[in-house]
Amino acid sequence: MREITVATVQMHPALGQMEDNLIKMSEFIRQIATSQPVDLIIFPELATTGYEIGPRFPQAAQLVPGPAVNIIGQRASEHGVHVAFGMVTKEKVESIIYNSAILIGPDGEVIGQYNKVHLRGEERMAFRAGYRILPFDTDFGPVGLMIGWDLAFPEVARSLVLEGAELLAVLANWEEPNVAEWRTYLLARAYENGVYVAAANRVGEEPSYTFFGQSGIIGPRGQIHAAVNEPTEGYAVARVNLDEVRHQREESQILQCRQPNAYRAIVKKY
Repeated sequence: MREITVATVQMHPALGQMEDNLIKMSEFIRQIATSQPVDLIIFPELATTGYEIGPRFPQAAQLVPGPAVNIIGQRASEHGVHVAFGMVTKEKVESIIYNSAILIGPDGEVIGQYNKVHLRGEERMAFRAGYRILPFDTDFGPVGLMIGWDLAFPEVARSLVLEGAELLAVLANWEEPNVAEWRTYLLARAYENGVYVAAANRVGEEPSYTFFGQSGIIGPRGQIHAAVNEPTEGYAVARVNLDEVRHQREESQILQCRQPNAYRAIVKKY
């Protein structure tokens, strides 16, 4: 069996207070990793800054690697754990910034960076959209990263799965009153792909939004392995068997029975 332990952190980032948020993230890593052996810890979207800092996003953006990545990398190395978290990143051209998910390995080095493809609402004014949807190889297998509204587009999860992902890490700032929508999408992405979905959604209030959490870990048969049901800070942790992915896909034939030639309309831009 290929068993791993996954934790999804449900936290309330202090708006615009990167140093405080990195301290809080470091404490979550320490608390989780010293409570039990853990392979992967997932934090929410924009965990280092919060969501509504608007014109301050360019000032908060950092290169990868950079100060924030180096701090979380050090914590990952100290505890021998993979860490995925959301932050604002930039290229060498200062005006180009992204809503990104960073995956760090247990050696403290960056494994990969995913830039959010599906920007929603005011995000389009702050960030440039990403364009690559590929999983990243880890010690235990390929992991796909998804951010926020990416979850609403089945093409993202399916693309990651077709490229080999056995676990999808969802980093989100999903807001009230859309609890039913969030739960439905998580279950659908797991069922329709025969894949584990580990989702970290933030909590707390900002000027325009209230975030409800509901973080958790869902199996390829739709089973809930762990969840945080209250809108408070905390984390869900579960031991999962990645061999279940292969077993579910063999049983359901969900990928083998695809008919790509019949799906041409999906890739047309209307």
